[in-house]
Amino acid sequence: MQDKMISKLEILAESAKYDISCASSGTSRSNKNKGIGSASRCGICHSFTADGRCVSLLKIMLTNYCMFDCAYCINRQSNDIPRAGFTPKELADLTIEFYRRNYIEGLFLSSGIVRSADHTMEKMIRVVKILRQEYHFNGYIHMKAIPGASNELIREAGLLVDRMSVNLEIPTERNLKLLAPDKDHQTIYQPMRHIQQNLLENIEDRKKLKSTPKFVPAGQSTQVIIGATDETDNQILQLTAKLYKRPSMKRVYYSGFIPVNSYDKRLPVLQEVPRVRENRLYQADWLLRFYDFNVDEIVNDEHPDLDLTVDPKLSWAIRNPQFFPVDINRDSYRKILRVPGIGVKSAKLIVMARRHRKLNIEALKRIGVVLKRAQFFIVCHEMRTYKLLDSSAEYIRLSLQDQPLIEVNKDPIPQQLVMGW
Repeated sequence: MQDKMISKLEILAESAKYDISCASSGTSRSNKNKGIGSASRCGICHSFTADGRCVSLLKIMLTNYCMFDCAYCINRQSNDIPRAGFTPKELADLTIEFYRRNYIEGLFLSSGIVRSADHTMEKMIRVVKILRQEYHFNGYIHMKAIPGASNELIREAGLLVDRMSVNLEIPTERNLKLLAPDKDHQTIYQPMRHIQQNLLENIEDRKKLKSTPKFVPAGQSTQVIIGATDETDNQILQLTAKLYKRPSMKRVYYSGFIPVNSYDKRLPVLQEVPRVRENRLYQADWLLRFYDFNVDEIVNDEHPDLDLTVDPKLSWAIRNPQFFPVDINRDSYRKILRVPGIGVKSAKLIVMARRHRKLNIEALKRIGVVLKRAQFFIVCHEMRTYKLLDSSAEYIRLSLQDQPLIEVNKDPIPQQLVMGW
């Protein structure tokens, strides 16, 4: 590989690392005819799977030149940083070369905005067209949609890639205009609506003609920056809940603000990345999507921000003692799911197992219940004592608070934290 290409790769991979809105592909595509690569539903990501398998994608920008000057962005126009750009052919060739060497399994493609949104989208689409049509690459491709791009280009891209994302960046319009005066939420929401509309139309078209290519089969995602502005967790999660009502929205990612630029009075002065808050937001997001919670139960006007000392599920349980105890052998799946220390899988196993016999402590351990947490909130066969009655909320909080989370990871590269509760 030429030195010039290596230099471009280093610059543009570095410029792309702060965008975290990529994860499992959520789609499957088998290899066809003489094509190369495949996309797997089990996931393409830049992380490790639960079984320790490392899966990777080439996460890179087409160019880090940008006409905008967003205060929080390393690639902003006013920054004095090395700049580079690939031609579509160069980036497609690089992707295939890395795939053939078994370095990657897919591509995450973003770009700075050059000339106009449509001009930039056309260049990105050209990369994907070369991969799909010339190299017959069937692997996973995630592409950023550029705010302001036309619906025609959004539709063309969506028929070629697996997932598209449009980053909201800042949760409220007021603060977005403060930090990114060239942007507004209306322009950002426009491609989100186009993606959703095209996806719904594509579903109807496929009902009539099954050979119609799928439009973004893995849906869309977005990312918000937290800690750069003064939004409360309540505001952020209310926005998240609205976004999840869109049928095409699969994930909202939370990126703790990282001070990557020289001093700017519009930005907070931070010594550490707000990693604990970021993790709590991911846990609250899990409650919204899988645990049947609504936002007002997690945060509200009285408690506008998440408790950083304990996870949001435990925080809710401590604030709502009237909901407990939960009888493991009698109460509904929904009630059991709300017990700290019991996850979705454990709750389902409990409901199945109790059909055959009454469950005791040993049975709960075998199922995978974290009794250190659950013991304060449940009763079951051979466990009649309801510990929440004999323990103060402060005692429970101190006993179960997540100490390792308070030790903030100082690694400047953002990583999604794993839910362990």
